[in-house]
Amino acid sequence: MSPLSPTSTKALERLRAYVPPPTIYSSLPMCRRAAVLLLLFADRAGELCIVLTVRSASLRTFAGQVALPGGRADRPDETPVQTARREAYEEVGLPLDSHPFPSQVSVEHLTELPLFQAGTNIGVRPCVAYMRDITKGLAADVDDSLIPKLDPQEVASAFTVPLERFLMNDYDDDDGAMQGLDGVPWYNGNWFSWGGRKWKNHEFQAPVWNGTKLLRYKVWGMTARILVDAARIAYGRDPDFPSPKFIGDEDFIASSFAAGEMDDVRSGGSGKGQENL
Repeated sequence: MSPLSPTSTKALERLRAYVPPPTIYSSLPMCRRAAVLLLLFADRAGELCIVLTVRSASLRTFAGQVALPGGRADRPDETPVQTARREAYEEVGLPLDSHPFPSQVSVEHLTELPLFQAGTNIGVRPCVAYMRDITKGLAADVDDSLIPKLDPQEVASAFTVPLERFLMNDYDDDDGAMQGLDGVPWYNGNWFSWGGRKWKNHEFQAPVWNGTKLLRYKVWGMTARILVDAARIAYGRDPDFPSPKFIGDEDFIASSFAAGEMDDVRSGGSGKGQENL
């Protein structure tokens, strides 16, 4: 991994300094608690990138969709960070603190974001971490060595996107060169109403090269909202496109919980807590 750029260094400083508002996460029934991991690392240009996964086609729900590593809590005393790290270990092979890394790599917990509302009334707690190589004279590559073991039952593939791109109308800073290759725009969005509230559905078409072939992975729903808000905090600015001013859904979830809409009755599905809203 390359040294951080000045912009990335400041972004990490903002994330470390971010203090989320009080959360009702621990008050929710265990079956309504989930956490995801926003795993950041520096690419060869020193730009912060985020690790995303493509859900396995064999899953009963949301097969083939893009998600962050994560899932539901396993125990009442499991913290969101523990849930997110356990799920990342199971899904993409990111070692836990109790397991040896493939190289001298450290994972720093930076912050947590407010709860986000999944479509099946699950409160999702995003946990932000930064992964870096601490081996002198060596450079670890996230694609080749740090995330070597995908669980094919849960994850079909993993890819990365620069985090700051989730604040931009266009993937490229200036000339729109990536869109010019296949005519697919990076961003589209639309407003909709649900639960008495106005929401923004962000939809990004992430470009990923498979050899000489350009693929597009749609990043949308709750995953996209989390990424937009994480980028807002990291880079200290609003996105180039219209978006709600609030971060996360703590108030909305608190109201739903008070109204009895997040009880202890388990819903169907895979239990992975990756529902897109």
